[in-house]
Amino acid sequence: MSNRALTPSYIFESSWEVCNKVGGIYTVLSTRAKTLQDILTDRVFFIGPDFWLDKKNPLFKESKSLLKPWRKYAKEVSGLDLRIGRWNIPGEPIAILVDFKPFFEEKNRIFGWAWESFGVDSLHACGDYDESIVFSWAAGKVVESYCRYFGLSAQDNVVFQAHEWQTCLAALYVNKFVPEVATIFTTHATTVGRSIAGNNKPLYDYLFAYNGDQMAAELGVESKHSVEKSAAHAVDCFTTVSEITDRECRQLLAKPADVILMNGFENGFVPSPTKAFNEARREARAIMLKVANTLMGTTLDDSTLIVATGGRYEYKNKGIDVFVDALNRLRFEEQLQRPVLAFVMVPAWMKEARQDLKQALKPTTKTLGALSNPRITHELHEPWNDKVLSQMDWLNIHNMEHDKVKIIFVPCYLDGSDGIFNKHYYDLLAGVDLTVFPSYYEPWGYTPLESVAFHVPCITTDLAGFGLWANSLKGGESQLEDGVHTIHRSDYNFEDVSEEIKETIKLYLQQDKSQVTTIRRAAKKVAEQALWKHFIRYYYEAYDCALQKRNKRMSLNP
Repeated sequence: MSNRALTPSYIFESSWEVCNKVGGIYTVLSTRAKTLQDILTDRVFFIGPDFWLDKKNPLFKESKSLLKPWRKYAKEVSGLDLRIGRWNIPGEPIAILVDFKPFFEEKNRIFGWAWESFGVDSLHACGDYDESIVFSWAAGKVVESYCRYFGLSAQDNVVFQAHEWQTCLAALYVNKFVPEVATIFTTHATTVGRSIAGNNKPLYDYLFAYNGDQMAAELGVESKHSVEKSAAHAVDCFTTVSEITDRECRQLLAKPADVILMNGFENGFVPSPTKAFNEARREARAIMLKVANTLMGTTLDDSTLIVATGGRYEYKNKGIDVFVDALNRLRFEEQLQRPVLAFVMVPAWMKEARQDLKQALKPTTKTLGALSNPRITHELHEPWNDKVLSQMDWLNIHNMEHDKVKIIFVPCYLDGSDGIFNKHYYDLLAGVDLTVFPSYYEPWGYTPLESVAFHVPCITTDLAGFGLWANSLKGGESQLEDGVHTIHRSDYNFEDVSEEIKETIKLYLQQDKSQVTTIRRAAKKVAEQALWKHFIRYYYEAYDCALQKRNKRMSLNP
């Protein structure tokens, strides 16, 4: 292989989360897009599923003229129904949304092809497997169609990157039918690793003894694991997002990552300059305190320490259970310098905003005392089955007047139209004093990174890729004064983690104004080291790896 680094002239990326805001992968792609678009203007293409069809997608700006001749060709030759336009994010890269439903008619043939060509076992498929595989097949055909129409060859250095198991088959399709394209597969969390953790089995102490295929069968994820493992071994460059997930890949997929792609971000969503940031912070604190006081019948003022956690509702994996436990411990501390108001901001099976709370928040309404159940802002479909509320019941947390620590559950997507706050998550994050993300299973961890971007110090663990990275910056265990407090976590030290969270919150309560300012500046400094302008180099390592191996592969199979 050549010693000269190879760079792509065209990049295709496929993910379930292109123009579809679901989780952390959306943040990875959408924040990195501008960096790539600045380098390869309109030669970066994001391929996603077209869920919206005739409905308006606020994340997608369709263009009837963009790539119109090719769109017609793709329909006539490959049967692809495409909508092409711009992803409504910084950089506005080209987005290609494909209606994959017509390919369901070919599902059995696709499954057969995957088995015969790569040994992918679709026999035990269930849940969302069928839908993902069919979309992935269509995404692969999009790459093939574009390359054939525009006559792209190996000399054009085209790279295709597939994200997560949902798009694995696209990488296999391109590998088989468009061999001149270099392929990359990125697993953001292994299927089996996530399943082990989510089923309350010890992942880390026993990782060396787990067999990926055996555990996939035991946990009922054989087909997802099969396509993921096949892609990891077949693509030109296999990648993951952190060292901790690479350990999973080695053991559960029997394939170490060729390159580790740490997740960066762009800080354009953080208010600037300082005056704007301070105003955003004041506004956020005001609405959070107003909602809390209205709900609980309290008079908490701006001296209150606001603590929060957020992200997906993965109760154990995200450490929501240990966060609530730590707050419960804090309730029994006799000498707290000031009250603590904690928010658990994770979307659950939410029905609607509480009508009594909406009414009470109106300027014309005068209310006295707490509302019924002063622990939650929105109605749930089955509150008796909710894990956060059940844990609060078990710990007898009811936000009584004498409690110096209050906990409020916000079980909705904070998208600016939730009916209570009517603010985006980032808008509220600006008003928080300290965040806690004590993850048990977290391949990277965007929530703590977003927190420090807003100058909000955070508590995380060394079972999160972000926590390990923060430790690497320090050259040891990162502490509160570093802006990120990283707690050691294992399969069996729940109690120790909970106690350390409690003690760290107590320590933060003891800081004077000058010390708080120093800690917030340290948090901001950590965030600045994770900008895409620093982390994009890892992607170029992956591009070079894929293109070099593509060249070697094609020289062996001319």
